[in-house]
Amino acid sequence: MIESFEKRIGLGGAGRSAVALVVFFAACFLAAGGGGLFTAPQTAPGGWYDTLDKPFFTPPDWLFGPVWTVLYAAMALAAWIVWRKRSGTNVRPALVLFGIQLFLNMMWSVVFFGMEAPGWRLLEISALWVALSLTIAAFMRVSRLAGWLLVPYLAWETFATFLNAGIWLLN
Repeated sequence: MIESFEKRIGLGGAGRSAVALVVFFAACFLAAGGGGLFTAPQTAPGGWYDTLDKPFFTPPDWLFGPVWTVLYAAMALAAWIVWRKRSGTNVRPALVLFGIQLFLNMMWSVVFFGMEAPGWRLLEISALWVALSLTIAAFMRVSRLAGWLLVPYLAWETFATFLNAGIWLLN
């Protein structure tokens, strides 16, 4: 997709790379925005999330935005680094896994906030955790830096799993 667009507008090496970087950032932040459509109304004062009992280790609400901004930026950068090695045989499967985990990431908000279903979210986050772990392993085969850029995201998702379980158990 990126290559055909680049050929139509006549981009060379550096321009092609810049377009790819923008595309990866756009994909990550579109996924964030898609999830945000379900999250924002539920996290507003008096929204569904506000009414839930939460575990003692729940971070303050203001922390989620900055953490996710950094994580989405790291995801985009990691995918771009892998894409730049596109002549390698491991690149396409790694980027397919990346797309799967990004879709599952967005679906978390749909399941947890849109459906108001923390129990189902535990099943969904398990699939996300597996997909993300496989993505990290695939990225490591292409670029260790790209793989390591996703490790904080895996750590946050692991924490989010415990947080989700706590919310489910308390409600």
